[in-house]
Order: sequence, then C-alpha cells, then structure tokens
Amino acid sequence: MRPFFRLATLALLAGLLSGCGYNAIQQKDEAVKAGWSEVLNQYKRRADLIPNLVNTVQGYAQQERQVLTEVTDARSRVGQIQVNADDAGSLRQFQQAQGELGSALSRLLVVSENYPTLKSDQNFRDLQAQLEGTENRITVARGRYIQLVQDYNTYIRSFPQVITAKLFGYPAKPNFTVENEAQIAQPPAVDFGTPPPPAH
Repeated sequence: MRPFFRLATLALLAGLLSGCGYNAIQQKDEAVKAGWSEVLNQYKRRADLIPNLVNTVQGYAQQERQVLTEVTDARSRVGQIQVNADDAGSLRQFQQAQGELGSALSRLLVVSENYPTLKSDQNFRDLQAQLEGTENRITVARGRYIQLVQDYNTYIRSFPQVITAKLFGYPAKPNFTVENEAQIAQPPAVDFGTPPPPAH
C-alpha cells in the first residue's frame, strides 16, 4: 500500500510543478543560456579577427601607432573581463568594454581610408568583409538574446509562475541596455567604401 501512496504523491507533485510553470521556467532558462553562449561566440569571433587586422594595417601604416595601440588595448580589456550575464553590473561592464572595442575598430578602419595600397590589399579586404559579417552576427545574436531574456522575465513575473520562480530561486535576468535603441537593429558600419561626392 505504501508504494502506491508514494507513487501517487510523486505524480501529484509532478502535476503541481508542471501546472505552475516549473518545466517551462527550466526550458526558458536554458534558452537564455544558449542565447548568451551565442552572443559570446560572436564576440569571440570578432576578437579573433583583430590581431590579423592590426598586423595587416601595421604593415602599411606603422605611423598610426596610437590607433593600433587603442585597438590592441581595447581587445586586451575585453579579454580580461569575467562576465556573468546574471549580474547586471558585470553585464554592463562587459557591454562597455565591447563598445570601446567597437569604437577603436571603427577608428582603425577610418584611418585605413588614408592608405590606398592598404585598401587594395586582398588580405585586408577579406578581413574587413569578415569583420562586417561578424558585426552583423553580433547584432542578430544580441537581438535574439534580448528577446529570450524578455520572454523569460515576462513569464516568471506572471501568475502562478511568479510563485514557482520565487520558491525555486529563479530571479529576473538583466538585459543589454543601449543609449540609442537603433544600435540594436543596426550593426556598426565597418565598410566605408567610396567616399561621397563633394557638396556643391
């Protein structure tokens, strides 16, 4: 008789947990973690391109030491950050460092405009195309992550899931913030192409 009551109790508990959103919280939490892994993967891809890009530019524009140093230093700072996506302060620090690296890369590419031989170098053009593609992937991965976190946070704040989330220790997750919302939808411009015609 005891095994029957034990099974019945377990079945009742499973039903209660399922009915109050426990399983869905697990799924959404895992989706957020997977989304964050993809964000990190794309940022790492960008960081891996930088040494080759810096070396290529350096071959043609050694006098641009300050810009080259800024890029190298910004990449180094990014590599030193141990980010915890569940901590708002850590996420903010990570985002700021990535923003500084993006700005340094933009300055490097602006400088390259002054060196026609560099711009025509096949290796440089390949790296520039890879960087542009990576920036697009970062934007997509960040946008997806923002949506996953929003979905998770909305779900755990709704009734009755809010009770389950508090009971099992699932707090709301911090998300990316931007001063300019358009930055989420548009990747930084990394291919400056032909300059516009002079104004008349």
